[in-house]
Amino acid sequence: MVNILVVGSGGREHALSWKLSQSPKVETVFTAPGNGGTENNVSINVDDIDGLANFAQENNCFTVVGPEDPLAAGIVDEFKQRNLRVFGPSREAAQLESSKIWAKNFMKRNDIPTARFEIFDDAQKALEHIQSLDYHVVVKADGLAGGKGVIVCNSSEEAIAAVQTILVKKTFGDAGNKIIIEERIDGVEASYIAISDGKTAIPMDSSQDHKRVFDGDKGPNTGGMGAYSPTPIVDNALAEKIQKQIIEKTIQSMKNEGISFKGFLYAGIMIKDGQPYVLEYNVRMGDPECQPITMRMNSDLYDYFVASVDGKLSSMPPISWKNQSAVCVVLASEGYPKSYVKNEEISNFGSVPEDACIFHAGTRKENGKIISNGGRVLGVTALGDSLESAIANAYSAADKITWPHKYCRKDIGQKGLSYI
Repeated sequence: MVNILVVGSGGREHALSWKLSQSPKVETVFTAPGNGGTENNVSINVDDIDGLANFAQENNCFTVVGPEDPLAAGIVDEFKQRNLRVFGPSREAAQLESSKIWAKNFMKRNDIPTARFEIFDDAQKALEHIQSLDYHVVVKADGLAGGKGVIVCNSSEEAIAAVQTILVKKTFGDAGNKIIIEERIDGVEASYIAISDGKTAIPMDSSQDHKRVFDGDKGPNTGGMGAYSPTPIVDNALAEKIQKQIIEKTIQSMKNEGISFKGFLYAGIMIKDGQPYVLEYNVRMGDPECQPITMRMNSDLYDYFVASVDGKLSSMPPISWKNQSAVCVVLASEGYPKSYVKNEEISNFGSVPEDACIFHAGTRKENGKIISNGGRVLGVTALGDSLESAIANAYSAADKITWPHKYCRKDIGQKGLSYI
């Protein structure tokens, strides 16, 4: 029996802890720092790599790193130096997410399909470039910005404002010292996530995130307002194309450049005319995609993490999935992703049906009560025999939970119904 340390405090980490705790090979799952819903919380922050490594060593833990910041900071390298078992990519491999410029240049070098782009650190040159274009663009901060550093523009005026926001006003701090201006590809977005050991990549089932804060995909980008799995937009033929042309090509190209990619490789995909293009890479499980994906997974996730670390994924069977849909509706604090109220008591957990899972994100426990403590607060996730019934089950559960400034989108999963 092994102990596990899950690093992080979001809904993804709660879902990973929940799934890993079901493994017969796992004794105790610790979460650092965790949230109001995770058990066995350890009060060590994700940036205290030394403290996390000491805890893992003392408690004989296999460590699973949830969020991108510690991966970009080199947590995996430090753990490996201490001969500690850890699932996730090295600092060098994590550049696929920690620098969008590095990732775009990597894709260009290796002929991985993505939108054409230019890189700028000078606002005046960026503005001149925008005025020379005859197509709409997306403006992206180079560094990590909590999923919010991407501005999709409908006009050159919006693109100019985006450059001002990121490069001049430095809304995302140093993450916006350089920007990418890329062609906006209009199509259908999907999330494609695989688990890799540096040679082999085993896919998760498909999913679709809802990034914008308001219904109908309006308003600013967020970390994600909900997700569902599987998505009908990714059929078997398209899944194979993404697996071969993007996932396996990425892993092999990294290997050719002397970088072994181990961990979750997430490709944010735009599908246009049946062709997949990479919008961005993440080097960890998506949040909130993790919640519906783990709910549908029959296989023991711990076995796949061990095989990834040991370089033995080629000996593992494909992951087994429930023949059902799962939907996650994110309950957020009203005002997110801008300013919002915290420290409100959340009620009525007891009235939620037993077959729904409430994955906590921005919560904390205080005197036995659950208190709101972030922008994205809860991820209410439910299964259904069809996408339609999974949507109904998720909203039925989500509607029961209350606090004064609760907000959620009302259309999570509807896109999926429109593709059927």
